Amino acid sequence: MESFDPTELPELLKLYYRRLFPYPQYYRWLNYGGVVKNYFQNREFSFTLKDDIYIRYQSFNNQSDLEKEMQKMNPYKIDIGAVYSHRPNQHNTVKLGAFQAQEKELVFDIDMTDYDDVRRCCSSADICSKCWTLMTMAMHIIDRALKEDFGFKHRLWVYSGRRGVHCWVCDESVRKLSSAVRSGIVEYLSLVKGGQDVKKKVQLSEKIHPFVPIHEDLQTAFQKSHNSLQRWEHLKRVISTNQNIKSDKCGPWLEWEIMLQYCFPRLDINVSKGINHLLKSPFSVHPKTGRISVPIDLQKVDRFDPFTVPTISSICRELNVISTNEKEKEENETESDIKHRTRDYKRTSLAPYVKVFEQFLENLDKSRKGELLKKS
Repeated sequence: MESFDPTELPELLKLYYRRLFPYPQYYRWLNYGGVVKNYFQNREFSFTLKDDIYIRYQSFNNQSDLEKEMQKMNPYKIDIGAVYSHRPNQHNTVKLGAFQAQEKELVFDIDMTDYDDVRRCCSSADICSKCWTLMTMAMHIIDRALKEDFGFKHRLWVYSGRRGVHCWVCDESVRKLSSAVRSGIVEYLSLVKGGQDVKKKVQLSEKIHPFVPIHEDLQTAFQKSHNSLQRWEHLKRVISTNQNIKSDKCGPWLEWEIMLQYCFPRLDINVSKGINHLLKSPFSVHPKTGRISVPIDLQKVDRFDPFTVPTISSICRELNVISTNEKEKEENETESDIKHRTRDYKRTSLAPYVKVFEQFLENLDKSRKGELLKKS
């Protein structure tokens, strides 16, 4: 695993925002083709600076403004908010009550800490390849539902940089949804409910009697088992042969309830239902791990490994490997030459993740052009 020294972060961020952040693609995403006037200009950004200084209601005229401010501020974290009725950086000058969040992508936040009651390998902010399987399953389940049950086309999945994943649903119609509709969607996708004090978090259609009579037998058998698969197979055998569990009192859903409680996605409902709720931006850097919040290729989601995600230290080091000749050449370049040179991120391990992002943007553009043709 790539080592990361947080004390180096300020200097690394300077290099990252100056030479590696994919500004053109980022602006292309949030500008949505410039179809709606002031769409990008009315978008809220928030920056978390060194020592947890938090600045909300940032907004920018264009890509150049965004670049200059990010290179000046070197934010430790970037969050994206809603598109407002007025420019967020002028919200104090607007008449009381007139400044309103109008649109935003439908977003989902899945955090590994919400699985602490069912994972035994890690807890809190720690993750490993074993419990990351829970995130892989969550992405499969939620993405299928968004695509097949709701018909949403443009879904961007992003690694949070530490212990979770985010999803941005960017269809034009979805960005206009009210809080009430967003709440309905996220409720539909939530089966696991209840806090730390609730042991049984999945309730299917019939009340199921807890399997108290078989508890001791299971404990004994589980201790003899070598892995979780053996324990699960044993539990299924017990359920199928025990008359008390199979009776009407218990209902037919015990096996499903256990599977769902352990494996079904656990969503942060508040993140999804609030239009003005902020969410960490793609390509932000996680200040604790140094990992970049990279887009995830859904075609290869089973192979996604959070431990191989580039860190800010690794990509800055890769950039510094450029030969002395190239550096000398750059020093002699004119400003126009610099603007036209190959983006530096393409020389680093960040490149394939930007490619995933570009493919997502291509699909968005095609869809938008198709809609414009229909209207014309």
